[in-house]
Amino acid sequence: MKSLGAKEQQIMSFLHERIFDPILSSSTASAKLKQGIRYTIMRLEERDAAGMIQYYWSAIVGTEKSVSFAALMRQEGFGRFEEAIDEFRQLFNDRFLSQP
Repeated sequence: MKSLGAKEQQIMSFLHERIFDPILSSSTASAKLKQGIRYTIMRLEERDAAGMIQYYWSAIVGTEKSVSFAALMRQEGFGRFEEAIDEFRQLFNDRFLSQP
C-alpha cells in the first residue's frame, strides 16, 4: 500500500471518524458490513484526494452495489455516506484540492 499524502489523510480521517470506525469497532456490526467497510477503505487508499472525493460522490449517487450496502448500513443502525454529505461537501471541495 502506498503512503497517503496530507490531503488523502484528512479525507480518510474524516471518513474513519464519521463512518468507518463506528462500524469496525462495533460488536453488533455484521461480518458482511465490516468486510464491506474494509474493502471501501482499501479502494479509497488506492486513490489520490481527487479520486477519493469522486469515489465518495459515486457512493452517494449510487451504484447497484452501493445502494444495497447503504441499505445494510442503515438496517444495522450505522451512519452512511449520505449522513456526512453536508460536512464532507464543505470540507472537501475544489478549494481544498487546489491548496498546496
